[in-house]
Amino acid sequence: MSEAPGSDKAGTVLEKPFEKPDLVLTDTRGKEYDFREETAGRPTLIYFGYTHCPDVCPLTMNNLAVAKKQLPQEQQDQLRIVFVTTDPERDTPAALGTWLKGIDSQVVGLTGDFDTIQAGARSIGISINPPRKDENGKTVSDHGTQVIAFSPKTDGGYVLYGEDATVDDYTKDLPKIIKGEKP
Repeated sequence: MSEAPGSDKAGTVLEKPFEKPDLVLTDTRGKEYDFREETAGRPTLIYFGYTHCPDVCPLTMNNLAVAKKQLPQEQQDQLRIVFVTTDPERDTPAALGTWLKGIDSQVVGLTGDFDTIQAGARSIGISINPPRKDENGKTVSDHGTQVIAFSPKTDGGYVLYGEDATVDDYTKDLPKIIKGEKP
């Protein structure tokens, strides 16, 4: 199902941007992290997932990390990529830190109270359910797989990416997102 070049864009620019979720969680160092405060005026990507995810989460996070590495160092330093766990019982600050170190040590990993995480995700249109056991007894977390980009100019969540966004899509769009432009 490959699209012809220049046909469908991976990112959808939202007519009505999302307000940044009011999320105060714990980062990988065990410190309180206020998402709105810490990312104010910075180009920010947020993704909700979990470290035990068998497929989409590691792929999405690796795609973002690879695309980020294509940027000039100054732009890499401006960009905030925030990974919020949907499985806070297993994804402790230490577990998140270890997992993210293998992807990109600059990614901010956040964990905390599930209800707080779920409310934050819902406020930007992402559904997540409490972790559950599947038919094989494995714990799984059902979650929306969108990446939301927030503008450094307005702090609004204005671009939404689906799970099919590729490294090339992010590589093409990130320079514009960093400037707060429409990709």
